[in-house]
Amino acid sequence: MELERWQALGNEYLIVERERLRFALTAAKVRLLCDEHNGLGADGLLEIWHGEDDAVSAELTIWNADGSQAELSGNGSRQAFLYLRASGWSDSNSLAMRTPAGVITAELTGPDTATVAIGQARTASDQFPAGPADGRAQMRIDDREQPFQFVSVGNPQCVFEVESVDQLDSLAIETIGPQVESDARFPARTNVSWWTQLDDHRIRARIFERGVGETASSGTGASGAAVASVLAGGSSPVTVVLDGGELVVALDTDLNVELSGSANRVEQIRLSAELEEEVRDA
Repeated sequence: MELERWQALGNEYLIVERERLRFALTAAKVRLLCDEHNGLGADGLLEIWHGEDDAVSAELTIWNADGSQAELSGNGSRQAFLYLRASGWSDSNSLAMRTPAGVITAELTGPDTATVAIGQARTASDQFPAGPADGRAQMRIDDREQPFQFVSVGNPQCVFEVESVDQLDSLAIETIGPQVESDARFPARTNVSWWTQLDDHRIRARIFERGVGETASSGTGASGAAVASVLAGGSSPVTVVLDGGELVVALDTDLNVELSGSANRVEQIRLSAELEEEVRDA
């Protein structure tokens, strides 16, 4: 079994081509592959295959490290688009890919950079069915009611604004992240972001990804935080400063999102016969 490891600002995915697999992927198999002790270690896995739709370059399934599937991943999709170009699936710099959230497009701006149009952000969604149209609500955390902004960018984002970088850095995200992720108002769970304004076009953010935990970078998490900042009075484009680096999120008046950043191949991997047998049997 051959696959590749890619990363975008520290957010790592394994990438496999479905046509090369000797078995169908399952949640258990993905959990084993992404396990840092027994497998290869990764934040998730991207499964790419040729579909029957000539309008797209590829189809994409996005697996989280816990074996669940995500509707969309900003960093993952950027890695997938750059993989298509690097692996010879297409010689074009303008690509389209079908995801569970719909068709997304990309412009490859360099050998390791791309701008991905991930779709229109919405504040009302069946991902938050009881939420108001503007997506603004409150959640009780540590005996305090804390306001949040819900945003759907293909996947659900629960976004909290904090007052300062110091407050952001002091958050015990490993404790409060799972609490927010599993709030009963989000039937498919939710991703979570916390952000604070640095200046008119820059914010600092931390991200807790559904099914993964806190990550150094998340494209859709950064997009959700950027949308929340614009809805709160900030300006587009928004540079989102994350632990892993910076992403740029551009929004038009209809909240259509374009996400720009880098990604690169880390290594090409051939599984040992022993690990491949373990994965097959998982």
